Amino acid sequence: MIMEGYERKFIHVGEIFIASEKPMEIATVLGSCVGVCLYDRHHQIGALNHYLLPLWNGNGLQSPKFGNVSIPKMIEQMVSIGCQTTNMEAKLFGGANINKTNLENMMIGKKNIIIAKEILAKHHIRIIAEDTGGTRGRRILMQSDTNKILLRYTGEYEDV
Repeated sequence: MIMEGYERKFIHVGEIFIASEKPMEIATVLGSCVGVCLYDRHHQIGALNHYLLPLWNGNGLQSPKFGNVSIPKMIEQMVSIGCQTTNMEAKLFGGANINKTNLENMMIGKKNIIIAKEILAKHHIRIIAEDTGGTRGRRILMQSDTNKILLRYTGEYEDV
């Protein structure tokens, strides 16, 4: 639709996708969830995750629907195929306050953004762009081999 010539992979909550075999368009829709786009400049490999909650509390299965599981797992998977964190850069999206609440314990989007920034800083991965917070959802399309992102909210596209 937007990026011609690319096969599209849509990812849902709790998924991680790394376009390691061929360039692809990776898409997702975010509300209070956060999507971290990772890109290895040397290998020109892009990846995207989509997580719902910031922290896994140790109960139940360790799932990538939690930011503190999903982000390290995505980094680990990229490293396992030959990428290096020194060549990686990140772009962050989502984390909206969809319910428009001011109650700190209800601001999941804000907490999702914070955990992403903390984990990326721990791994020394620079955030080069972000569109986070606010009260609107976002649809993002990542071109995996160039790290070009198209962002749409309220019906318009914008290059990031």
